[in-house]
Amino acid sequence: MTIPKLAFGRLGHLSTRTLFGAAAVGGVSQEDADRTLDVLLQYGVNHIDTAASYGEAELRIAPWLKRYPGHFFVATKTGERTARGAREELHRSLERMGIDHVDLWQLHNLADPIEWDIALSPGGAIEAAVEARQQGLVRGIGVTGHGLQIAATHRRSLERFDFDSVLLPYNYITMQNEYYASNFNELLTTCQERNVAVQTIKSIAFQPWMEAHHTRNTWYQPLEDQGDIDMAVWWVLSRPGIFLNTAGDIHLLPKVLDAASRFEARMEGLDPQEALSRLEFVPLFV
Repeated sequence: MTIPKLAFGRLGHLSTRTLFGAAAVGGVSQEDADRTLDVLLQYGVNHIDTAASYGEAELRIAPWLKRYPGHFFVATKTGERTARGAREELHRSLERMGIDHVDLWQLHNLADPIEWDIALSPGGAIEAAVEARQQGLVRGIGVTGHGLQIAATHRRSLERFDFDSVLLPYNYITMQNEYYASNFNELLTTCQERNVAVQTIKSIAFQPWMEAHHTRNTWYQPLEDQGDIDMAVWWVLSRPGIFLNTAGDIHLLPKVLDAASRFEARMEGLDPQEALSRLEFVPLFV
């Protein structure tokens, strides 16, 4: 039931292709978080992706890192755009997680053009990131984002700075948008040429929430049926060389990991694209 591993870009860590999105534990108790750890260990997941802005997530994973030192590749993010603010947030993240460095530190949701320029200019967050890498506080530097423009923005970001990883949406419905698909494919080509890790999110997104009451902790309405989740997860994993970050709800995690663990054994003769085309998805980004 383990999940296959892949070198995480030039950083070289053999990460499970399905990474744990720790936003899922940002609003739960430590007891519920620890039960989630049991699920991760069951499937051999060895890479955690969190952020300073994910509620209590950094605090929730701290006991895991103490209990299993060196087991997890640890990535976190900063939403700060200036060097000073980012530097302070990094030290806070390290303190909250109880560790002396992170394997990957990412500039979070770098999409707004003005914020993009501030963060990637002298005195910006990128300055703090380079400094932290020189000090051994971070091993790698990444960039993340959302929306239909983000694949194109990440391409610009890689022209401005040699990031070690990118993170962005990748799912069936978003890739039906020609503009996004074209830029995603170009971005992936560049990343593969430069050995930059590509992390993807929103694999099981079905549609925006159509009513005020949300039944899941995801900001979109997810697929729920195991068969549909299988197809969505397998569709992502069918793209060689990319990683899938799990959804932000601990109750969906076992379904996503179950699908990922059966990917290679069940894919022969199946066409996830055809199966997904029959579902009535609604785009998240317009």
